[in-house]
Amino acid sequence: TLKGVFYQRAKLIHPQEDLLKGFHPDDRKHHIIINVGGIKYLLPWTTLDEFPLTRLGQLKFCNNFDDILNICDDYDVTCNEFFFDRNPGAFRTILTFLRVGKLRLLREMCALSFQEELLYWGIEEDNLEWCCKRRYLQKMEEFTEINEREDDLIENETTGETVEETKIGSCMKKLQDMVERPQSGLPGKVFACLSVLFVTITAVNLSISTMPDLREEEEKGECSQMCYNIFVVESVCVAWFSLEFLLRFIQAKSKFAFLRRPLTLIDIIAILPYYITLLVDTTSVGYKKPSSGSIYLDKVGLVLRILRALRILYVMRLARHSLGLQTLGLTARRCTREFGLLLLFLCVAIALFAPLLYVVENEMADSQEFTSIPACYWWAVITMTTVGYGDMVPRSIPGQVVALSSILSGILLMAFPVTSIFHTFSRSYIELKQEQERIMYR
Repeated sequence: TLKGVFYQRAKLIHPQEDLLKGFHPDDRKHHIIINVGGIKYLLPWTTLDEFPLTRLGQLKFCNNFDDILNICDDYDVTCNEFFFDRNPGAFRTILTFLRVGKLRLLREMCALSFQEELLYWGIEEDNLEWCCKRRYLQKMEEFTEINEREDDLIENETTGETVEETKIGSCMKKLQDMVERPQSGLPGKVFACLSVLFVTITAVNLSISTMPDLREEEEKGECSQMCYNIFVVESVCVAWFSLEFLLRFIQAKSKFAFLRRPLTLIDIIAILPYYITLLVDTTSVGYKKPSSGSIYLDKVGLVLRILRALRILYVMRLARHSLGLQTLGLTARRCTREFGLLLLFLCVAIALFAPLLYVVENEMADSQEFTSIPACYWWAVITMTTVGYGDMVPRSIPGQVVALSSILSGILLMAFPVTSIFHTFSRSYIELKQEQERIMYR
C-alpha cells in the first residue's frame, strides 16, 4: 500500500514487532527509534533536519554516550533506540508537529502539562495553530489569576503567622477575618448578614422614596413624617456602609491596592452621593444666585436626583457575599471578545434591516409609522432581541416578511456566542467554588 507523508516521516512500531530482526548497522544512519513512555516510533533522520533546535533535533549532533544521556533518559545501542520518560499522549501532538509542522492542543490535556511538554521538547508556543492558541492563552490567563489569588492568600497567612502576637496584631487579624472571611467564625457571619440586611433595607427605602406623594412633597419643598423617617433610615444605612468601608480600609495591608479594587470603587461611588447631597442641601438653603431666576435651583435639584439615583449601586455590594455575582463579574471579564462579537452581529444586522424596512413601508404601506431610518434602528433593536414593544409595526406584507427575517436572524445571531459564554460561566463558577472551599479548609 502506498503510504503518505505521515508514514514517510514517522511510523508507529507495534509491540509485537522484533526490532533486532532484520536490523542492519547502517540503518542507524537513516532511522532512529524513539521510545516515549513505552510507545515506540521509527523516525527518519531527515524528519528532524527541519527542527534542529528541538530536543530530538539535537540528537543528531551528539558524538558520545554522555551527550546522548544529557538529552534522553536511556539509550539502547543495539537498535539505536532512545528512551524518554514522558507522557506518551502529549508526545502525539509533538510528533504531529514534527511530521507536518502543525502543533495542536488536545482538549483532554491540561494546559500547564502541555506547556511543560513544549518546554521539555524545545518547541515554542508560537507554533500553535490559531484555533488552539486562543484557547491555550485563555487557559494560561485563568491559571495565572488562580495562582495570583493563591499567592496572595498564602502571603497573607504567612504574614499573619510571622507577626508578633501583640494586642494590635491579634486585633488586626480578628478584624481581617471578620470583614473579609465570613466563614472564619461567628463574627464574620454576623458582619456579612448585617451587610446584606442593610443593602436590602437601602433598596426598599429607595423604592419607597419614589412614591408619588413623596415626590410631590419634595417638589413643594415640604417634608412630612414619612419623608423624615426615610431620611433617618438612609442615614443609618450610610453610617453602617461608611463604618464597613473604614474597617476594610484599616485592615488592608496595601491601602493603594485596596482602593483600586472594583468593589471598593463601587462602595465609594455609592457612599459619596449621600454626603454630597447633604453638602449641596446645606449650601443651597436660603441661597439663590442673583439674575438667575429658578435655573440655578433647577440644576441643583437635577444634580440631587441623579446623586440619589446612584444609591442603587448599593445592590452591587452583594457581590462580596454572593458567589453567583462574583461568577457573573468574572465571566463578563473573560468573555469580552464574545460580547464584542455579539454586539458586532447585532449592529450589522440592524444596519441591514432598518433601511430595508424603511424603504418597504414608505413605498407599500399607507401608515407612516416609520418616519426615519434612525427610528427604524430602534425598531430593529427591539425586534432582533425579541422584545417587541409594538410601538411600530409593519403593515405591508413585504414589511412583515422583513420583520420575520429580522426576528429569525436575531435569534440565530444571539445564540452563536451563548454557548461559549455559558461554558466560561460554568468554568468560572467551579473555579470560584473550589477556591472558596480551599479557603474554608485552610
